[in-house]
Amino acid sequence: MRAAVLHETGQDKLDVLDDVEAVGFGPGKVRVRVRATGLCHSDLSAMSGVLPQPAPFVPGHEGAGEILEVGEGVRGLNPGDRVVLCWLPACGACPACRRGQTELCLAGFMNAGTPNFKRSGGDVFGFAGTGTFAEEVVVDAGCAVPIPADVPFDIAALIGCGVTTGLGAALNTADLEAGSSVAVIGCGGVGVSAVQGARLKGAAEIVAVDPVPARREAALRFGATRAVAPDGLADAKQQVTAGEGFDYVFEVVGRSATARTAYESTRRGGTLVIVGAGAMDDVLQLNMFELFFDEKRILPSLYGGGDVLRSYERAIALWRAGRIDLAGLITHRVPLSGINEALEQMRTGSALRTCIEI
Repeated sequence: MRAAVLHETGQDKLDVLDDVEAVGFGPGKVRVRVRATGLCHSDLSAMSGVLPQPAPFVPGHEGAGEILEVGEGVRGLNPGDRVVLCWLPACGACPACRRGQTELCLAGFMNAGTPNFKRSGGDVFGFAGTGTFAEEVVVDAGCAVPIPADVPFDIAALIGCGVTTGLGAALNTADLEAGSSVAVIGCGGVGVSAVQGARLKGAAEIVAVDPVPARREAALRFGATRAVAPDGLADAKQQVTAGEGFDYVFEVVGRSATARTAYESTRRGGTLVIVGAGAMDDVLQLNMFELFFDEKRILPSLYGGGDVLRSYERAIALWRAGRIDLAGLITHRVPLSGINEALEQMRTGSALRTCIEI
């Protein structure tokens, strides 16, 4: 079958091969035919080494498709079922799951160290235990979440990561108050989803911050009240909050420099939400006096900071009701053979989300 493979960490292009085999099928597993997958910035981060991932590997973790085969012991899933692939499934039994913090379950991360593809030259890993830049993938049954028949594969794929992450940051992690002032730094697919979440919660002012003009224009369409380049954030802070700072600031870039800017843009007693996935050696510096004196809450948000399955259901319900726009997030479409074109669209910021149709 065909799959896009990164041979070595640090390479900037993928090799689309037709000699890759999905492996590992057996009890508790399902084999899925991938129909659509989104390109998330985390895929680029794994390719560059910012996020740890063994190589060679098939990137992609934001996908949807249909089940081809179910292994022994799998209940509630059948061949032909339409599913969204969850890269962070909850085991239901660990301490985090028992506390109701299923997004902190480590079971899914354990999958990343087990190859789920192979070629004649050896094993190939799937990013985050999935690897959706492939025609087929074998995953634990818990990674395959059934979706209703009226949800298109491309919409379902977005719900698998970017939409759930951005919406959840606003709805779950921040749980922001109506009438509040908000800034979102970084307005790709995840950031724009955070904008939509802030709008749903009734934010009075939503300032979108991004260096790319097309992304700023998109953020306005999705609910931002104003959009500025990074060098315009200080002026927006002055105009919107009289210099006090925003009630909520979302950092959706994953860099210490932008996190520091986000902290300084948050009012005293306000909330900074860290959404971007950054490198382990990129350190955010805060002094002990400002932490004490400013009383700003710093809330990391992993995968939307809530129960993933409930978040999927909520996103579908909001989409059906017309309360959020998911189709509009897809600005480009390419076949698997055009994956390197999609990577360039992500790097230049010309795409909110590129859908790879497989």
